[in-house]
Amino acid sequence: MDVKILTAQDIHQHYAEEICHLMEVSAHERKTGIAKRSPDYIRAKMATGNAIIALDGEHLVGFCYIETWSHGKYVANSGLIVAPAYRKIGMATSIKKAVFNLARNKYPEAKVFGITTSLAVMKINTELGYKPVTFSELTQDQAFWDGCKSCPNFEILERNERKLCLCTGMLAPSKVEMEKDLSHLILATNEKQ
Repeated sequence: MDVKILTAQDIHQHYAEEICHLMEVSAHERKTGIAKRSPDYIRAKMATGNAIIALDGEHLVGFCYIETWSHGKYVANSGLIVAPAYRKIGMATSIKKAVFNLARNKYPEAKVFGITTSLAVMKINTELGYKPVTFSELTQDQAFWDGCKSCPNFEILERNERKLCLCTGMLAPSKVEMEKDLSHLILATNEKQ
């Protein structure tokens, strides 16, 4: 196995249909909500360098993309998927770390967030510094929430006036906020010495 985790580009667009199919099959198998995305949507993410793809030679291993909201104040990591043959060996963690770093480097002032029903993703997010939050702490962009319409749990979200769903909202501070917090911590430590 020689898996490479890369920022997706135009040359990877032929994987878009396979990625969408894998997302749909995974959501069905897990019986969880996952917003459906079209191959054109996935291709657009690749064309703008807003996605991570994992490949074993020419074989698709996994994928995840980012999207900005609220005029760049937030960036979401979405659509994390790993092919069945590559599950339970740490691929999801590696892809999630790569997409987290991509989001932070491309949008250093944006808070990073995601919503998920997956316990495994929640665990990975926690390791990366995300904290569970109420939906009121996430972007309020209507377009983001419209993306949930294809999810089987959308009725629950709407019924609860977008305050709760089966998904858990998770939020990590921006790269800029993290650097400020680290600077303050270092300064405080030095002052104590």
